[in-house]
Amino acid sequence: MSVTTSSAQRTRSIVLHLVCIGVGALIVVPDWFGVIGGFKDNGQLSTNPLGLPDPWVPSNYTDLFVSGVFWRQLGNSLLIAVSSTFIVVAAAAMAAFVFARYAFRGREFLATLFAIGLMFPFAVAILPLFVLLRAIGLLDNPLGVILPQAAFGLPITIIILRQFFRTIPAEVEEAAVLDGCSSFGFFWRVLLPMARPALATVSVLAIVTSWNNFMLPLVVFSDQSWWTLPVGVQAFQGQYADDTARVLAYVVLSMLPALGFYAVAERQLIGGLTGSVKG
Repeated sequence: MSVTTSSAQRTRSIVLHLVCIGVGALIVVPDWFGVIGGFKDNGQLSTNPLGLPDPWVPSNYTDLFVSGVFWRQLGNSLLIAVSSTFIVVAAAAMAAFVFARYAFRGREFLATLFAIGLMFPFAVAILPLFVLLRAIGLLDNPLGVILPQAAFGLPITIIILRQFFRTIPAEVEEAAVLDGCSSFGFFWRVLLPMARPALATVSVLAIVTSWNNFMLPLVVFSDQSWWTLPVGVQAFQGQYADDTARVLAYVVLSMLPALGFYAVAERQLIGGLTGSVKG
């Protein structure tokens, strides 16, 4: 019996390892192709797509580092991502606090409305959103991207934070009240510091979503000086359609800031997804 159980566990372990290796390969191989491909010329990409460059062509990357257009688009993406993340996390944290810690008539109905927002496709709203932004004069204005992105990020952010806030024991709030904390004082001084993993989780999701947003900046910005990196990548690809290696270098550099932020916030991100509370 024990031999059979041990064999089944070994088989399960092997299958899980093979699945993990397969998923890892699906992620690593395209990244490897992009990073290494940026150091090649087009001839090498055709004859040796996955091998090391011979010779190395670092100019594909270095030319971008001295390009004012790339840095301007990077700055635009950073401004929009940070601003929209700050707005959505701040607004969602206050809403989630009310939904999680207070009982009032219609609470579940309102929470359900936000959950329904997850099923509303962004592409469906792009035309009425464009008309609205044009009517209030927010076209070619970063607020025309920041505010809609924050609005569409509220549902998932509220859901994650509400669930996390619910895990904090009521005794913690009672102790804070006995120490003289008001409701806002408990929220600001106690709840938010305890919710750092969850806040990191929703911040990473908001930043990555904003960083990868292509459709909204494309519709809002006709002025090229406000283009973000995803729009810039598309324009760069059209400009250098015959130079695949240079396009790969541009794509890799456009991903690095979001990957760097994720690497820094990884530990807090995992803690937020598992719902752990450190205190």
